[in-house]
Amino acid sequence: MSLKSFFKDKILQISLILFGIITIEIFLLAYSINVFIKIYIPIIILVLYFLAILIEYIQKRKYYKNIYTMLNELEEKYLIPEVIGEPNFFEGKVLKEIIEQIEKSSIENINKYKYRLDDYKEYIEMWIHEIKIPISVSHMIIENNKTEATKSIEEELQKIETYIEQALYYARSNTVEKDYYIKKCSLKEIVNEVILKNKIVLIGEKISINAHNLETIINTDSKWIVFILNQIIQNSIKYRKIEEQTEIEMYSKVGKENIILYIKDNGIGIKEGEVIRIFEKGFTGTNGRMLNKKSTGIGLYICKKLCDKLGIGIEIESVEKEGTEVKLIFPNSSYINMK
Repeated sequence: MSLKSFFKDKILQISLILFGIITIEIFLLAYSINVFIKIYIPIIILVLYFLAILIEYIQKRKYYKNIYTMLNELEEKYLIPEVIGEPNFFEGKVLKEIIEQIEKSSIENINKYKYRLDDYKEYIEMWIHEIKIPISVSHMIIENNKTEATKSIEEELQKIETYIEQALYYARSNTVEKDYYIKKCSLKEIVNEVILKNKIVLIGEKISINAHNLETIINTDSKWIVFILNQIIQNSIKYRKIEEQTEIEMYSKVGKENIILYIKDNGIGIKEGEVIRIFEKGFTGTNGRMLNKKSTGIGLYICKKLCDKLGIGIEIESVEKEGTEVKLIFPNSSYINMK
């Protein structure tokens, strides 16, 4: 709010004041009045008027500057009426009332959409739990009817389970703090659980797992880590070299401040320049757009989102046609700052 623009806004009032002064001076010409008085009257009117404008400018500028300052500091800017003070001029009071009405309407709309989102999330979770029943029954039927055809069906069912699990964890990714329990977990047991989840594909595709140096304890929630690791292993399986023996190596290193879990593969790797984008939602990259991969670009996005929520670091290094290395960095402290 500049002084120039403020006075420009007052141009009509200034014009009327000047017109009034000129009119008064014309009428005073008809009377024998001292010249000093004729000069004093317009000067005092102008001085008092411009003094009033200046005081008004200082008052309003201070108030609006304070609003801008608080607005820049607020993350949820629609809550600005809660922190600004009561103005002592009419225009400010009108403005505050308008902003309060806008805030009320915004909160009502936010709550409305939040309710819809929560309702949809509950439906998705319910649907996922319900769909697991026929999948489990299908596994039992296949177990009792082993053929080459049912073996292929079981592999496809496992892929369906992976996508269902991905949908469930994506739905929960914004509310991790409501379903998170930190405890001491065996890293070896977590890795073994992930290997067991993928045993059908690993055996079917003759992929070897080299797991070693995992006899360590981490402070985390094993359920979420199993999901994250499963997504990483699934990527190693999906982006393997068909013409070569695929090997996935998993091991840990214990440091003073953290424990790092390494997951390495000798797959097709990631094209140079694309590694920095792999955590972006929907980013599939050159490999993901290949006809036989059918990537959604959502798995690593969810992993990164969950790791950020859980206070776990995740880093990926890759060389095209040589392989990929993923690092999960667990802090030694049992304290996790949930965001």
